Amino acid sequence: MRAFNGAAGQYHAFCILVVDGSMKRAFTQFWRGGYSALPGYRFSLLFTVFWTGFFIILPLCALIIRPWQDGVGPVVAELHDARMFAALWTSFSTAAVAAFLNIPLGLFLAWMLVRGDLPGRHIANALIDIPLALPTAVSGITLATLYSPQGWLGYPLSKLGISVAYTRSGIVLALMFVGLPFMVRTVEPVLKNLPQELEEAAKLLGARPRQIITRVIIAPLRPALLTGFGLAFARGVGEYGSVIFIAGNQPFKSEIAPLLIVVRLQEFDYPGATAIALILLLASLSVLVCLGVLRRRISAWSVGA
Repeated sequence: MRAFNGAAGQYHAFCILVVDGSMKRAFTQFWRGGYSALPGYRFSLLFTVFWTGFFIILPLCALIIRPWQDGVGPVVAELHDARMFAALWTSFSTAAVAAFLNIPLGLFLAWMLVRGDLPGRHIANALIDIPLALPTAVSGITLATLYSPQGWLGYPLSKLGISVAYTRSGIVLALMFVGLPFMVRTVEPVLKNLPQELEEAAKLLGARPRQIITRVIIAPLRPALLTGFGLAFARGVGEYGSVIFIAGNQPFKSEIAPLLIVVRLQEFDYPGATAIALILLLASLSVLVCLGVLRRRISAWSVGA
């Protein structure tokens, strides 16, 4: 037993030396430019890392530090603010519903663009990216005009007792509009690489149309659908311009968290605004991390199957 422990210790020391030597060789190779054929690889990588830290990591660090500069009081006060929790619930719930509703719609549009041979397909392909290029305030004003009680679409809906503008339904509609391109552009390349022979083989083997859709088409698309859901959800949580014009912005009813941050800034309550932003950031990161873990597990299951 003693000899075994001694051999294990020597092996552990040998592994440390190997890892340490590998790290030194890797660092030396990086400092010399590595084996990359790209000219200026070392400088380009350092420049990229620097600007990434300057534009992403530094603002995040400032956001994390700023609420605590005036003590724990502002953060604790925000944790007892019912209005803040109502705004967070409105933002997260409407973003989740909008992203979920975009799944079948985005899948249908991606299928039409990839497998469909319909007239006007190229025009539809260009129109899908309009929410990404259109200013969010313009889309918000347009939706509010269309779905207001006197609008082209809002007036007939109001006759049926359906209110869209100035309600949470209007928020969901606006978030569906801005989040749809993320779903379509995430599913589209995966659907292009999905061989149609799989569907034909399943049909020849006697699979029913429902089985072909769920087990042959939807199964390989699940990681892409979950990725599109996460992107649309993340965009919806932080969306501001397209929502405030159609939401009504009533506290405890249709007020979103980004708007409450602006309200706190207008009240010169900078610790409160940054505290809400920090809570929103941590909650969003937690949700995205959970979605990432779930996506990796689904991908592993798909590969194993």
